Amino acid sequence: MVFGQVVIGPPGSGKTTYCNGMSQFLQLIGRKVAVINLDPANDSLPYECSVNIEDLIKLSDVMTEHSLGPNGGLVYCMDYLEKNIDWLQSKLEPLLKDHYLLFDFPGQVELFFLHSNAKNVVMKLIKKLNLRLTAVHLVDAHLCSDPGKYVSALLLSLSTMLHLELPHVNVLSKIDLIENYGKLAFNLDFYTDVQDLSYLQHHLDQDPRSAKYRKLTKELCDVIEDFSLVNFTTLDIQDKESIGNLVKLIDKSNGYIFAGIDASAVEFSKIAVRQVDWDYYKAAAVQEKYMKDDEDFDNDDG
Repeated sequence: MVFGQVVIGPPGSGKTTYCNGMSQFLQLIGRKVAVINLDPANDSLPYECSVNIEDLIKLSDVMTEHSLGPNGGLVYCMDYLEKNIDWLQSKLEPLLKDHYLLFDFPGQVELFFLHSNAKNVVMKLIKKLNLRLTAVHLVDAHLCSDPGKYVSALLLSLSTMLHLELPHVNVLSKIDLIENYGKLAFNLDFYTDVQDLSYLQHHLDQDPRSAKYRKLTKELCDVIEDFSLVNFTTLDIQDKESIGNLVKLIDKSNGYIFAGIDASAVEFSKIAVRQVDWDYYKAAAVQEKYMKDDEDFDNDDG
């Protein structure tokens, strides 16, 4: 049984940096890690990858040969990978004995809530190689400073969760930069727990562009709340404690914490319900570390 992560998210959310930092952290705690680059547009990798899709197909070649733009080219590449899944399977098989797998996917979001190619690739690997994978969906934390963008991020996260049908962890990445684009309207736990979204309505109404679509926004927020599936954890990839908290959450979601345990059903149940140290107090600690409060702003003004 092999465990790993499917790393996805919009362009600029920090997927490649995440794979680099996560692989280093996992190696420090004693795991052998293999990073698999499945982004044919990523030609400057900061990490050493065990498998690289560019050995099979390159986005630049596809765009030239078929006169496609980058988006169409990426869809073609994923379709080509699905049809040549045996190539990827043969590359992964030598790693299955003792490696933890990190799959670095492209940033084109349509691949994960609209098209089926990427999902089919993942599902075939799970079935053929008996993998236990968790989808780690990165969203840039600064989107919380704009209510409209935050609602869009929620919709994207929900759509991706429903489409991929994998154990899923949504992550607000770059939490250390969260207030670079403005102060948040609410405490951090409002955004991580996805609490009553009606409170966002007032702030959306302040923007003439958003006020025009007030009814539509309300209906979209109702959909998100009706499913009640989306919440977020936070990540500063340069902070070991932050990465460690995320690893605990991922290990619980894909079953890694049960690996190698020979115990009764009662013992398994105890492990399953054990706290992963992510609650209100943890969110408050993150807020205190990375966000200025009103007093700080007053002191700065003085």
